[in-house]
Amino acid sequence: MSTSPVKDFLVTNFMPEKCYEELFVDLNLHVPCLTLVFKKIFGVWILLDVLFAQLLQLLKILWRLNAEGLSPASILLQLYASSGPVLFAMAHKFPILAWGERLFLSIQTAMILFLILHYRGETNEGILLVLLYGGLIVVLGSYAPANVISAMQSTSLAAIIASKVFQAVTNYNNGSTGQLSFMSILLSCIASLGLAFISLQGTGKSFETLGSFISGCFSCILLAQVLCYGRRKTKAKKA
Repeated sequence: MSTSPVKDFLVTNFMPEKCYEELFVDLNLHVPCLTLVFKKIFGVWILLDVLFAQLLQLLKILWRLNAEGLSPASILLQLYASSGPVLFAMAHKFPILAWGERLFLSIQTAMILFLILHYRGETNEGILLVLLYGGLIVVLGSYAPANVISAMQSTSLAAIIASKVFQAVTNYNNGSTGQLSFMSILLSCIASLGLAFISLQGTGKSFETLGSFISGCFSCILLAQVLCYGRRKTKAKKA
């Protein structure tokens, strides 16, 4: 007996067949099944955030030939946060397929930092900074003590939160979000809240869960700023 493509897709990727029967056949809002489905969806969304959030921001900068409004301090903190998992994987000689997406994220973030400096007329400083970063990653990945790398990885969430605070303050001071990408912020916001949900389900209340919620809250603030300042700009153009 053939099954529908929708059922095959859902059962293969998001839920066991028992949960499909509960949710879609019996129309029963079975809480454990819903929790499992949300965890799967958020897991996919977190991966999308890692792969595409910075890429979308990078593409917007390149499209507009302008990095106005982006905080260099915020991007530096993001670069620090993305480097921790890369260094940890390098130090433990994990296969690149296990951490390639984090390396991809770090490269994109470094490119954004370079473009911020480039469009400020500080191209040489940008090139030097990127080269220094690449050399530092190689040295740390090869020779840094394990406790240093572990400390970097354990403080990455704090760095992400701080980066959002810096960007939110920059937006407030400028009265504009400049070239900040709406889609990047949206991806980050949902991914942060999803990470908090997954952490809450797995370990209960913890600093990591709290940190993820705080990160999600600041992403929501950034998202609100993009919408608010974008609406003001539209009204000003019409006037």
